[in-house]
Amino acid sequence: MPISAALLPEFEHEMANTRKTIERIPDDKFDWAPHAKSTKLGALGTHLAGLAGFASMALQTESLDVMPGGVSMRQPGCKTRAEILELFDKNVAEGKAAISAATDEQWMVTWSLLMNGRTVFQLPRIAVVRTSVLNHSIHHRGQLSVYLRLLDLPVPALYGPSADEQM
Repeated sequence: MPISAALLPEFEHEMANTRKTIERIPDDKFDWAPHAKSTKLGALGTHLAGLAGFASMALQTESLDVMPGGVSMRQPGCKTRAEILELFDKNVAEGKAAISAATDEQWMVTWSLLMNGRTVFQLPRIAVVRTSVLNHSIHHRGQLSVYLRLLDLPVPALYGPSADEQM
């Protein structure tokens, strides 16, 4: 079985769960954070939407410098849940297309993350998508679930029932 055929169902499943969680973000709580050191709710949702686009980027480029010339890349500035979902859906569609089209040889090409020209890591593209897209999204989706709980908002059922939602 080609790598793309094996990975695509997992990508689709995790992105569907991530979308269910993003759908719970209330527009009036975008500036809320559980702690001064925590990311604000709207920025966390926007980050999740951006991570979905990392799959196509990793498969279509050889590297990314997140701080070219010493200046951090600009992040999208979503201001509503609808804007986050629009960005997320666009990125998921592009990710699905890129994953579907990738050959096994493309999956094994080394990809690099750079910061101001310095290598942060180099991994085969398959590892980049697994760690920097899927695992990273799952991590932040868990964080978002905690935010929802702290705001007394319903947490979606993801891998089984939640305290708020049965399967």
